[in-house]
Amino acid sequence: MIRLATAASLAAALLATPVAAADTKEQSCEYQAQVVKAVQKARLDRVKERDVAKSVAATEPTWPDNYNAAIPLIAPWVYEQKMSTVRKEDLGAAWLELCLKQ
Repeated sequence: MIRLATAASLAAALLATPVAAADTKEQSCEYQAQVVKAVQKARLDRVKERDVAKSVAATEPTWPDNYNAAIPLIAPWVYEQKMSTVRKEDLGAAWLELCLKQ
């Protein structure tokens, strides 16, 4: 869980840009959770970690473009989880909960 907090903090800092500043905290956390879910889906689809950003971009996500910058920060956290955790847990929901608490 400590690594999740670290990853969430890094992503939050990265997304503290003028474009992201227009989002509410809740909206920003929701976008981040969507990114986590997309990376989780890529892992479930057996996409290699180095190809995650390209794979997620190909899905034409609905979040603002600046959230794509969080993919390289989030992917290592998702990919270091045991596959059983990735299959059974909603990593996006965990991310959202932690993000909202910050």
